[in-house]
Amino acid sequence: MSLIAGTIVSLPVDREVSPYGYFLTDGDRDVLLHYSELTQPVKPGDIVEVFLFYDTEDRLAATMKRPSLTLGELALLEVADVHPRLGCFLEMGLGRQLLLPIRELPEMHELHPQVGDHVYVIMEHDKQGRLKAKLAGEQELAPLAFHAPTSWNNQWQEAIVYKPLQMGTFVVVDGGVLGFGAIGMIHSSERSRLLRLGERVRVRVTHVREEDGRVNLSMFQRKEVGRNEDAERILSFLESRSTGGMPYSDSTPPDLIKQKFGISKAAFKRALGKLMKEGKIIQKESWTYLKSAEQEQADQE
Repeated sequence: MSLIAGTIVSLPVDREVSPYGYFLTDGDRDVLLHYSELTQPVKPGDIVEVFLFYDTEDRLAATMKRPSLTLGELALLEVADVHPRLGCFLEMGLGRQLLLPIRELPEMHELHPQVGDHVYVIMEHDKQGRLKAKLAGEQELAPLAFHAPTSWNNQWQEAIVYKPLQMGTFVVVDGGVLGFGAIGMIHSSERSRLLRLGERVRVRVTHVREEDGRVNLSMFQRKEVGRNEDAERILSFLESRSTGGMPYSDSTPPDLIKQKFGISKAAFKRALGKLMKEGKIIQKESWTYLKSAEQEQADQE
């Protein structure tokens, strides 16, 4: 029998060696089952089912505990720790962690996962045969995904980022009772900010694609709902200013609008249009004023 790290095998207990534990054997090679790795009493002669891994000294070892995934399998694992040079360490259900190497992470540091995030990974070997994680991509996720139902249109869902890009963010939308999840994308124009790998985000389904059941997503409310909320936010901002004015208007660059209010230039203009139509604000040169504040300023002049 070939003993391979990351696999579950059944082996006979050969002998007990105190204070370490039990040695299992396949007839050619011995593997230590440490006392701390037992989940039930064993004795020499018993056949036990164990998971094989490399210990901290790079020796093949065994545990009766069950991992969240085995060699070649895909799982959603929690980020337990982040190392600036090595990568992320993931909880795998054994009281020890699985490394997701730094080369697997996005080039932009701000897109790296944080502790508590969850990432879709596959367990594999490194060149030395030790266990590590590889990010799961569309090729691995697609066979497990389901077609989103059309009833999801305009519904809010929870999703986890599996591929963060500048042009858009690819996610797996929670499936609930339906199963694994549905694959979706948030276009950069539908994001309020960049989203990091493994981040959980609340999104609105804007379109369910009939051909493959994938979904287009947005972090924003529908335009009519979002316009009201954006207008209220802008009005509150103006009311908090001692002058009742702000150096933002229709002519303000989109990046400044996004930075200040977290919305697109188009959404900002829609909100301003609503407030002007209601007679609550007025624009003067590159500034926007509460109408009452602008009138007071004019009277003083």
